[in-house]
Amino acid sequence: MPTTKSELLQGTLDLLILKTLAAGAMHGYAIAERIQQRSDDVLVVEEGSLYPALYRMEEKGWIAAEWGKSENNRRAKYYSLTRAGRKQLQEETTLWERVSRAITLVLETA
Repeated sequence: MPTTKSELLQGTLDLLILKTLAAGAMHGYAIAERIQQRSDDVLVVEEGSLYPALYRMEEKGWIAAEWGKSENNRRAKYYSLTRAGRKQLQEETTLWERVSRAITLVLETA
């Protein structure tokens, strides 16, 4: 089955970013790249979606940001999970699992 690029379902981007940052601090491009790699190139996070989500999550206190140097020695903002972000990740993972089970049930009976 050929893989196609897919837009993220509304509400899943935060979960994917939080899960990605659970592995450690990363700059925005690395977050998008990791999500794409981990999804076997199915999920592509565009800059126009990523950065507004990061700023929103920072305002909510789920992530913290600090400036540093990227792998290619450029100035980059690195994001990391906060304690509140870890809690949010747990809550959103639980919700995603419930919704995913519900969708599977509907698909199996349809």
